[in-house]
Amino acid sequence: MDVLRELDADWTLFLDRDGVINHEKEADYIKQVDEFIFYEGVLEALQILSVRFKYLFIVTNQRGIGKGLMTHEDLHAIHATMKAQVLKAGGRIDAIYYAPELASDAINRKPNIGMGLQAKNDFPAIDFHKSLMVGNNLSDMEFGKNLKMKTVFLSTTNPNQAPHPFIDLIYPTLLDFAKNIL
Repeated sequence: MDVLRELDADWTLFLDRDGVINHEKEADYIKQVDEFIFYEGVLEALQILSVRFKYLFIVTNQRGIGKGLMTHEDLHAIHATMKAQVLKAGGRIDAIYYAPELASDAINRKPNIGMGLQAKNDFPAIDFHKSLMVGNNLSDMEFGKNLKMKTVFLSTTNPNQAPHPFIDLIYPTLLDFAKNIL
C-alpha cells in the first residue's frame, strides 16, 4: 500500500508535538517557552507540508497540566511562540488540540479519539479516511487507526516500535517524511 500516492489537496495532516516537532524532555515536560526546541529541519518540513495538505493540526497529550506542573497559559505561550516561528518560516498550523487530563481513559487523551472529534467539529470538511497521523509513539498510531486514518511513525525517540499493525509508514524525521511527499 503506497499511502503517499493517494494524497491529494483534500487530505488532512495530524501531528503529535513532542518527539515529532520538538525535542522531548526525558521523564519531564516542556513547561515553558525556553524549553521548546524545534528538531532540525522541522520548520522546513512544516513549510512543505503546509502546501501539501488542506488542514494541518497538532494533537498533543499534555499531562503536565493535569499534574499541576504547568498551566494552560504556559502551554498557550509555548504554542503561540511555536506557531509564530512556523508562520515566519512559511508554514502554518490550522489548530492545536491538547489533552491535559491525567486519566488514560479520558476521551481526549490519545489513543482515544476526542481531539480528532474536536477537529472534525471545528473543521467539518475533514475526512478521516483522507487523513494522516504522524507521531513517535504507538499511542499516536492507535489514535490514527481509531479514527480510520493512515499512520506515519517517526523513529525519533522510539525506534524499536516497528513493525507494528498500527504503523503504515516509517520515517526517521518529519523532514524525511515531508521530502518524500513532494
